Amino acid sequence: MMKEEKPFIAITKLTPKEKIKEFAKTNCDKCTHCCHFGGGFLLDEDVQRISKFLDITKEEFENKYVEKFEKFNTKLLRLKAEKPEAVYSPCAFLDKEEKCMLHEEKPLHCVISSCNKYGDMLEQWFTLNHFVNADDPESIRQWAVYLKTHDTIQGGSLEELVPDKKLLKKILSYEIIK
Repeated sequence: MMKEEKPFIAITKLTPKEKIKEFAKTNCDKCTHCCHFGGGFLLDEDVQRISKFLDITKEEFENKYVEKFEKFNTKLLRLKAEKPEAVYSPCAFLDKEEKCMLHEEKPLHCVISSCNKYGDMLEQWFTLNHFVNADDPESIRQWAVYLKTHDTIQGGSLEELVPDKKLLKKILSYEIIK
């Protein structure tokens, strides 16, 4: 008799954040693996929480520990890398013993980064909910280019993001710039 497999769960753009955190849980022995390639992206709530955890002001935290990052025409903050000039460099909060100094309060992006079977979908969820902006024509055009070589989760197709076919056509043909 074959072992019964658990059904594969589909993550969509609309999956609630608390459910996303559950999908990210893993018994992975590669914890902090992602930290070797740079810092995680920060939402406003992360900045507030982490600056409080470090007992510094939000401004001090942003000036010392974060950098601006743009993806799909959307700007977010990201934890600085140890060596910002390098293409890949460990997160500045990865200590010498390979542990995250922010583990208790790490950003949502870091919390959901996972090498488990949901990892790619979790990254897509974050991207769709925090980088791709359906109200920004340039964001949609950049996402359209991405989709030429990548699959997406439910809620991430161009038709789902911009259901008005005429509007989508105008965006993609640059008839609508802003």
